[in-house]
Amino acid sequence: MEPARVLLIEDDEPFRQGLRSTLALAGHRVADHAAARPALAALPTFVPDLILADLRLPDLDGLEVLQHVKQLDSSVPVVVMTAHGDIETAVRAIQLGAFDFVEKPFGRDRLLMLVTRAVAQRRLEQENRRLRQGLSAQTGLAAVVVGDSPPMQRVRELLLQVAATPVEVLVVGETGSGKERVARALHDFSGRSGPFVAINCAALPEALMESELFGHERGAFTGASSTRTGRIEFAHKGTLFLDEVEAMPASLQAKLLRVLQEREVQRLGANRVQAVDIRVVAASNQDPAALVAAGQLRADLFYRLDTVRLHLPPLRERPGDILPLFEYFRHIAALRFDREAAPLPPEWPDALLAHRWPGNVRELRAAAERQVLGLAPLPGTPSPAPGLEATLAAVEAQLLADCLRRHQGRVGEASLELGISQATLYRKLKRLGLEPGSGAGSG
Repeated sequence: MEPARVLLIEDDEPFRQGLRSTLALAGHRVADHAAARPALAALPTFVPDLILADLRLPDLDGLEVLQHVKQLDSSVPVVVMTAHGDIETAVRAIQLGAFDFVEKPFGRDRLLMLVTRAVAQRRLEQENRRLRQGLSAQTGLAAVVVGDSPPMQRVRELLLQVAATPVEVLVVGETGSGKERVARALHDFSGRSGPFVAINCAALPEALMESELFGHERGAFTGASSTRTGRIEFAHKGTLFLDEVEAMPASLQAKLLRVLQEREVQRLGANRVQAVDIRVVAASNQDPAALVAAGQLRADLFYRLDTVRLHLPPLRERPGDILPLFEYFRHIAALRFDREAAPLPPEWPDALLAHRWPGNVRELRAAAERQVLGLAPLPGTPSPAPGLEATLAAVEAQLLADCLRRHQGRVGEASLELGISQATLYRKLKRLGLEPGSGAGSG
């Protein structure tokens, strides 16, 4: 491993000199002190990767040293050295955040193994901190539409050109290529004050689609007990995103075309029309011209939506983005799951590049999350059947997510339905890697 900076605090001079020599011969830089206060005073000028501290020192208790260090930088590992009679106190030090304790006397191999483990953890925590700061500071379009390959650079350039204009945009790309992410970026960079309203046309039952899109007046049809604002009207001053637009019935495609032409919408059962200021972004995972030829997409609607076309290339056509994206998603997952983003095994890069990624970026992100959780085989190899614990965890996660979705992410109401305390529900969400708001709405 690379040399480390070690702060050694030990009042037994012969023992301290022996430790310093061992560490120095192994290539580490050592600052040693016989008491705690001088060592702590030197911290601003000597920032250690590891602190080795005796539990019983002449001026401060070792636990006080530990607490002082953790207040300065909680990521610095502290290894407590202790005599046999101090084991109970050493365990207390572990509970307070010490990395480990070692019983004196101990040999060279034990010492160097501790240094290796502690410094490796320090490096990982520093990397995760750097990534967390980088992700939080990341702004601009590159933080939203990720990828440095020439095709993705062209997507970003065109997106910036048209984002602030009112023109309709048609986003074309395979499933999982990031069409909704691009649509959201168009909205975010448009300067429009209204909401981003997303509709998956293939997921809406045909019988409900007209009411969902256009709204209805009370009594417009059996079961219409109250007035409802449709998604088009709700998107006023904002962006309406229509995913899989070809799944919309032909009759509704004609009504949508009228909305785009007249910029007004009429609720079912209403006599008056309502003016709307919307920007429509439509998406399809198929060739729009082929959809028109097959009669699935009206030609006049297609030409209206196809003012600007953004083509998202599949991941297999931009292999230069695969490894950077995988690392990006791994580190996001590490922060989300509070796990360490350990170095990628050496056989993984070739396997990632060889895989065809039929699910595109969505599949890549899922693979990165599984790898961080230690659940993933190499891409392209069949996954082993999940064990009982994994199966139960998956079922529990689904039940919790469904309950939160029903209650729009409100933890108090969800905990009442589940018959558990809010604290218990929060613990379960953290263990399963879910956010309290993860069940609210759908994307």
